[in-house]
Amino acid sequence: QVQLVESGGGLVQPGGSLRLSCAASGSITSINTMTWYRQAPGKQRDLVATISRGGITTYADSVKGRFTISRDNAKNTVYLQMNSLKPEDTAVYYCNLVTLGLSRYWGQGTHVTVSS
Repeated sequence: QVQLVESGGGLVQPGGSLRLSCAASGSITSINTMTWYRQAPGKQRDLVATISRGGITTYADSVKGRFTISRDNAKNTVYLQMNSLKPEDTAVYYCNLVTLGLSRYWGQGTHVTVSS
């Protein structure tokens, strides 16, 4: 069994920054991609950023230049540095992990609210 625990969410003013973390534990063999998704109230869950096992990153157009995804393979942890936050970034942020064996796991989500 694999567990993903997200942290770092909260309330921040527009223009502020937050850093999300997602730590994986349990029966992990080999992690392939690690991805952050978000879901705003009443909307579908959308991909925010993903990072491959080798460190290749991709971003949604809406966050390019503001968010940075990174990972620490030794700690089985993925991070999302979010700068210049906007009210439209308000959502529940979810961590997703896919193993080399194509098993997929989700975290419980962490709330991010951008408001003055």
